[in-house]
Amino acid sequence: MILITGPLYSGKKTYVKERFGWTDTELAEHAVWDVQKLAGESEDLEKLADRLMQYDVVIATEVGGGVVPTDYSVREQRERAGRLSCLLAERADQVIRVFCGLPMTLKGEKPV
Repeated sequence: MILITGPLYSGKKTYVKERFGWTDTELAEHAVWDVQKLAGESEDLEKLADRLMQYDVVIATEVGGGVVPTDYSVREQRERAGRLSCLLAERADQVIRVFCGLPMTLKGEKPV
């Protein structure tokens, strides 16, 4: 599995589609995104991470930067999203961070 991470609207899905030559339909077949929402709903992050490993690509939006929310439930959801990203990065063959549309390899071989 390849984990693609980066800020909101940084070009993560566009990068994946261009790298693999996928259409929107193929992206939906091979990848999952917005996993931070799944983290907030999951009782067991380990099991969720194992389930997400079935995809070729997992796209996770970084949600931990910026202003700390005053609402406890929002803070907890962000914490869970961060923990899930750590679990996915640990399991992934490759981790790429996309920032301003530019891919940066954090783990694994640099793509050709």
